[in-house]
Amino acid sequence: MTFPIIFAVVWALVLTAGGGLLTKIGAWYHDLAKPSWQPPDWLFGPAWTTILALAGWAFVLAWNGAPESDRPLLIGLYLANGLFHFLWSPLFFTAKRPDWALVEVPFLWASVLALTIFLREWSVAASWMIVPYLAWVSFAAILNWKIFKLNGPFGAKATT
Repeated sequence: MTFPIIFAVVWALVLTAGGGLLTKIGAWYHDLAKPSWQPPDWLFGPAWTTILALAGWAFVLAWNGAPESDRPLLIGLYLANGLFHFLWSPLFFTAKRPDWALVEVPFLWASVLALTIFLREWSVAASWMIVPYLAWVSFAAILNWKIFKLNGPFGAKATT
């Protein structure tokens, strides 16, 4: 296997598995007021798996189209996105702070937008493969905001 394929597979698997492990859906989450338009819980796993698989394949296409001098930027964009992707679930589910997750989500969204914009220079197809990721994170941000509005405030004083 070549480096871009290994990187893409590891990146997608780490984010998919890590996101799943960091998402503890327990009584706290079930007791939150949620909008009627929230998708069923079972949909999130397949959605993220598909989105991250597409984004991983987009890495391979972009790598193949990028000059060698641009490849460190490509890796950096994916590593930054991976970091912001990983931060959201622990803030929302582990810390039980949808308000903090809402503060973090613009960084995740911006990292996905950066992928969409920069990958276009190296592969138009790769850029389009990121669009579902951007759409899903946009939807998730609105959902996060609505959950915050329906349930806030959060934190130690609010839970005691």
